[in-house]
Amino acid sequence: MTLREIGRSVSNTLLRGVGRVSSNVQESKSIPVDLLESDDAVLAVFDAPGTSRDDVQVRFSEGSLHIRIDRFREEHDGFETVFPGRGLALTGEVELPADVEVDPNAATATITGNGTLEIHVPKVDRSDETQDDGLDVEV
Repeated sequence: MTLREIGRSVSNTLLRGVGRVSSNVQESKSIPVDLLESDDAVLAVFDAPGTSRDDVQVRFSEGSLHIRIDRFREEHDGFETVFPGRGLALTGEVELPADVEVDPNAATATITGNGTLEIHVPKVDRSDETQDDGLDVEV
């Protein structure tokens, strides 16, 4: 083995190690999210590049949205992964405002062309409900 080959081997080993650390850090942190609110809905926008709909799980629990993304690295013919820096198992969550009542069963999730996951959760419309002042009982 030549000195150049040894140097290349050491360099590739270091890059793989740094890549794994980078990937682990990304997987241990929550995915960045923006939370937006309108009169009739709440919209959570998570960064989710390289994700397909089969990779995503969305759950609503105790006033928060929880997501999990399990992505995969595509193999590229003739190429070897030198720096595996992208996290593959990503999670995120966002707490919805406490004063907002939402209908999680009517929520929709969309992966956009620019690599974001948008979760639209409609608010419960209470304006049509009449106030119950009690029941009149004849005596």
